[in-house]
Order: sequence, then structure tokens, then C-alpha cells
Amino acid sequence: MAAETHGAPALLAALQAEHAADLLRYALRHTRDTQLAEDVVQETFARAWAHPSRVQGDRDRTRAWLFTVARNLLVDDLRSARFRREQAVEAVPERARGDDTDQVLDRILLTDALAGLSPEHRAAVVDAYYLGHSVREIAERQGVPEGTVKSRLHYGLRALRLALQERGVTR
Repeated sequence: MAAETHGAPALLAALQAEHAADLLRYALRHTRDTQLAEDVVQETFARAWAHPSRVQGDRDRTRAWLFTVARNLLVDDLRSARFRREQAVEAVPERARGDDTDQVLDRILLTDALAGLSPEHRAAVVDAYYLGHSVREIAERQGVPEGTVKSRLHYGLRALRLALQERGVTR
């Protein structure tokens, strides 16, 4: 890069140390937006990096050039489509809400598939996966051995998977 010749990094570090705070205050006064003001200062120094000959020499000329660049950036922003079309607000007027349609459709689909199971298989699957009961609790509630509950869960889930696949669910 041409900017790296003749001690440009040291020059720009010195310029930033001397002028950055004043440029930031200037930009803040005209924008009242901290992020935009910081962007203007950063772009000002990026342009100084790209044109090191403009910021070498007389301190007053250099300072005037930096502030002119910052002013031009601020004017460009005011003329931009973003400025004309965007409206800054302190609070979002309405919160985006997720659409529950997918969940409702999933419930309908699952309810329909569960209805196709035998009553014993359906009871075992619902007790285990919806009510959170253990195999022992299900066995006690239904008055059957634990092995029977395990078998009903296995075959009930298998039938449920097949029923869901028939309805287009491929997971």
C-alpha cells in the first residue's frame, strides 16, 4: 500500500490521538447518534490513511482537511436514501409475534395419528411422552406388568411413526 510508506502508520496514530476526540464531538453535535458519529470518525481516518499526503505538513491545514472530510460525510449521510426513508424511534411500536400456525398444525396432525392407535398403545404413549410417567408408574396405573408397558410403548411408537409417515411427516 502506498499509505504505508514514509511512516504513515505513526503519522495516522498521532493524528488520531490529537484529533479523534474533537472529530467525535463534532460529529455527535451534528448527528446526536453515537454510532453514526463513530462511523464518521472512522471513515475520516480511513480516508486520511488512503491519502497520507493530505495530512502531512501544517497542523492547521491537516485539521481543516479532517473536519472537511467529516462534514462531507455528514452531508452525504443527510442526503442518503437511508436518512430520508428511515425513521428513528426510541421504542419499537409493536413487537413481532411468532406465528403459532405450525404448532397448531403439528398438534392436529399428531392428535389424528394418535387416534389411529389402539387404545392400549395410545394410553402407553400418552402416559409416557405427554404426562411424563415412568414405565413403573404406567404399569401401576394400567394394572399390567412393566414388560407389557415396554412392549406397548415399542409397538405404539412404531405404529405412530408409520401413521405420521403416511401423513407426510418424514422425520
